[in-house]
Amino acid sequence: MTADAISAVPALAVVHLRKVFRVRRGTPGHDEIVAVDDVSFAVPRSGSLAVVGESGSGKTTLARMIVGLETPTSGQIVLGGRPRVTSTSRRARAARARQVQMVFQDPYSSLDPQQTVYQCLDEVVRLHSSLDRPGRSQRVHTLLAQVGLDERHHAVRPSSLSGGQRQRVAIARALATEPDVLILDEAVSALDVSVQGQVLNLLADLRAELGVTYVFVSHDLAVVQQIAETTIVMHRGRIVEEGETDAILTDPQDPYTQRLLSALPRPGWRPRRRIAEAPQNGA
Repeated sequence: MTADAISAVPALAVVHLRKVFRVRRGTPGHDEIVAVDDVSFAVPRSGSLAVVGESGSGKTTLARMIVGLETPTSGQIVLGGRPRVTSTSRRARAARARQVQMVFQDPYSSLDPQQTVYQCLDEVVRLHSSLDRPGRSQRVHTLLAQVGLDERHHAVRPSSLSGGQRQRVAIARALATEPDVLILDEAVSALDVSVQGQVLNLLADLRAELGVTYVFVSHDLAVVQQIAETTIVMHRGRIVEEGETDAILTDPQDPYTQRLLSALPRPGWRPRRRIAEAPQNGA
């Protein structure tokens, strides 16, 4: 396959994805909750897609299916032109980890509190590469530098880091497997607004440098304008609107999207505006 043909294949394609949960009620029998209902989209290589919706819209369930934490009831997930590996073998799990990684909302709960920053990253590099100890050490140094941290952070544990620093470590850990696709599930919603801007700028720089593809899950349309070229809006498990992010922000067509936008402050909106340069050892 030629380079042009490879680049034309989406990094991620979701085809008629559906997820139904069976919930036991107080009375005999089960009820079904349709969390994701016939969702389809594609993200080009090095592209960035936002998935927006309120709590309960199905966006997090969708993200968990893409990364392999939930099993779809029906439909297909295709990574780099091939159906996502579904086997639970150790080799299959390792292959999936190199395809897609996830950064969660709360970096403190997603990091081992007993591990130092260096140990956290070294463990992932050791599991997913054949590098010797000096090679792993260099790789850890590179990962930390890419997220704006340095040797002063090697020996510290998550409890000694700020929220922004912890999220930078979580991003570095996700990048340690060199994934093609990075799922960011409310990755900045727990951070202060100023720190949000720094982390969003960092993510934009990393995508430009590494060519990784983003799926950015958020409830906040004001945040996604900075990180995503295209956006899908989910409501009750279904896509109600999709298109270029700027177009959705300036001229939403669906009443649900209009309601989401009406709740946002208007002053200062500038699509594609970088909020601030992330300091090298910043929050």
